[in-house]
Amino acid sequence: MADRSSQSGIGMRSGTGAESPADDSSSPIIDLLAVFVVVFVLQQVAALLSVGLMAGLFVLAPPLSTNPWTVVTSVYAHGGVGHLVSNSLALIVFGWPVARATTRLRFHAFFAVTGAVAGVTQILLTNVAALVTPVPATGGVLGASGAVFALLGYLIASNRLSASLASFVEVPAWLSALVFLGLAIAVTMATASPGVALLAHFTGLLLGLAAGRARVLHVGSSSRSGPARL
Repeated sequence: MADRSSQSGIGMRSGTGAESPADDSSSPIIDLLAVFVVVFVLQQVAALLSVGLMAGLFVLAPPLSTNPWTVVTSVYAHGGVGHLVSNSLALIVFGWPVARATTRLRFHAFFAVTGAVAGVTQILLTNVAALVTPVPATGGVLGASGAVFALLGYLIASNRLSASLASFVEVPAWLSALVFLGLAIAVTMATASPGVALLAHFTGLLLGLAAGRARVLHVGSSSRSGPARL
């Protein structure tokens, strides 16, 4: 479920008018899996024509202003079949419980935004660091891992057990932030391997933890008994 980096290179229910989780909770996951496959096929076709064309369409690379659409398209692109399969499996495992608690539109917006922010953070921070440290700049990044890690973070911070503990134990905001930071670092380092965009993983997980604590994706309805909870 690793983002690949190179060193050179809505579901709505009628009745009350309030948003409710989609009845078919797996639909956002199926949507994304289909998009992953379609984008991967387009990558292969573009690469046959020109590797530069494929990169220009799907690889987020500096300067970001050159191909601004890749801020979004890179989230759905992958560096190979293994990369595609691992991210797809992780999406199913971590995304399905989150999808049950929100609408299709919110789920897709969360996925796209967190994935884009994670990728941009990877590019910007590594290129800034390269100016003052021996750390090489990231030449390009693609993959859904930043968004998948955000789903994992959301699942950790917003599940029923975490919510119950938070209701019984008053935790200072600074301590929550410290715990989230430590957890994000630990999980990120556990995924470290050559060619992996670690800052994208870290950013995605941290965004997900913060969003999960705030339950930004949760949709409640006073008229619906037993609303889905993570």
